[in-house]
Amino acid sequence: MAGVCFEAVGKTFGGSVHAVRDLSLDIPDGEFMVLVGPSGSGKTTALRMLAGLESVTTGSIAIGERVVNTMAPRERDIAMVFQDYALYPQWSVFDNLAFGLRRRKVPRDEISRRVNEAARVLDLEPYLQRRPGQLSGGQAQRVALGRALVREPQVFLMDEPLSNLDAKLRTQTRGEIRRLQQEVRTTTVYVTHDQVEAMTMGDRIAVMNHGLLEQVGTPEQLYEQPANRFVAGFIGSPAMSFIEARSVASVLGSADVPEGAVVGVRPEHARPWREGLIGPLRGTVAFVEALGRETFVGVDVGDTRLVVFEEGRATRDVGEEIEFGLVHSGLRYFDAETGAAR
Repeated sequence: MAGVCFEAVGKTFGGSVHAVRDLSLDIPDGEFMVLVGPSGSGKTTALRMLAGLESVTTGSIAIGERVVNTMAPRERDIAMVFQDYALYPQWSVFDNLAFGLRRRKVPRDEISRRVNEAARVLDLEPYLQRRPGQLSGGQAQRVALGRALVREPQVFLMDEPLSNLDAKLRTQTRGEIRRLQQEVRTTTVYVTHDQVEAMTMGDRIAVMNHGLLEQVGTPEQLYEQPANRFVAGFIGSPAMSFIEARSVASVLGSADVPEGAVVGVRPEHARPWREGLIGPLRGTVAFVEALGRETFVGVDVGDTRLVVFEEGRATRDVGEEIEFGLVHSGLRYFDAETGAAR
């Protein structure tokens, strides 16, 4: 196993399209690193450069002690898992798992050992003689993971491997991938656009936007201490709401709001009005999401929409007037011009 290091890596297409800009990122041996960001953020391009599927325009990428910029993918000792399972439909699960090892002329006994170990780890032992068409989507994805696992690579690379699964299977398979990585402790770089996936799986998360690395840290660090407004708005579900300080100056005056700031508020820090909160603020209910144990209420305050958290199944009507307050310790402030945290 080995760590990964991006050092000032850039990727330009056609001389003018900058897909990745000056990416510097150290991923220690054994870490589960998630690259997350919206479409076009550069996360998949970064992964493909690490895999050797895209060339590096500037900078260098190292796996362990080796700079791999000019190495062919097969020489990098990595294994990739894509959203497309790409299983051979005419072969059994065992043969799909063993295919890559056979091509490398690994001895038969060693192939059996690796395939059976992967099947044990991924709970595929009952399905080794089935064909892919006889598997569920989650089982097929586990076979794709197993095909990477049997190679015993230095680094796993995963490009949105759960995108084709339904919500229940995504949740289940997320847990299986995380358990697998913790068991084998292979360095893993995982790409997703789903911030919930990122928050629940990564040891650390690298948030990218327009080819730039916005922030890297643990899920808790990104949620509690976002470096800028983009990260604050991208990480968290529902997303953080933003309101100009001057729009609520009358109730935020005692909160020592920095001049020229935008106030960021997460739903759990906006509550129905009671003493002890900053406020009251008044607004109009725009939507209600009742989730059983909690309810999220979208409230329009002037030109701004905030999300208010209520415990249990609250009854609210669209168009209703509502009073709510803010938890002082939960407020975050961002520069109105640059978006940087203040």
